[in-house]
Amino acid sequence: MAQDIERADDPIVAFDFDGTLTTKDSFTAFLKWRTPAARWALGGFRLIPAACSYLIHRDRGRIKAAAVREYLKGVPRERLEADARQFAELYSRSLLRPDAVIAWKRWRDEPVRLVIVTASPDLVVAPFARGLGADDLIGTPLSFDAQDRATGTFASPNCRGPEKIVRLRATFGETLRVRAAYGDTTGDTEMLGIAEEPYYRVFTGRP
Repeated sequence: MAQDIERADDPIVAFDFDGTLTTKDSFTAFLKWRTPAARWALGGFRLIPAACSYLIHRDRGRIKAAAVREYLKGVPRERLEADARQFAELYSRSLLRPDAVIAWKRWRDEPVRLVIVTASPDLVVAPFARGLGADDLIGTPLSFDAQDRATGTFASPNCRGPEKIVRLRATFGETLRVRAAYGDTTGDTEMLGIAEEPYYRVFTGRP
């Protein structure tokens, strides 16, 4: 989602995705949806060591990377993009919070840039962002090899916590103005902290 030059100076309204615009984690739902039941169960068993390690290091990026290695390594980018489009078509209505979508649409009447800032892979969230008419999407990019297959790693740090500010400034510049921000976890604290209007867990609607 390239920036519109004519609107480059508009203030930003930043929405977290999982738990804020949606009722649950979209990446986990995507992985489970595209993985056969037996393979999903086997992967869960293999991820037990990573889950146990998480209890010590509490790094969500590490456990998410482990899930990427387990379920997506070697999958062509084209296949993943097609799967993501189909997943969004099937589950947008059941995943998106209706009150969050109403708030999103209200901001459409203001001179702002609507941006989704998420820790989930941007490839998975992109179809949802297009459906909402987002001006920009900032997520955690998957890494691909020379044959355009998922390597099972991420191409950047997990877009959570302070990293959300790093990515926002890298995209919009050091002097960016965040008119409002919406989030639902401690991973959004820093983003909410730079917003003129911070909104924490204001959406509770379910489809």
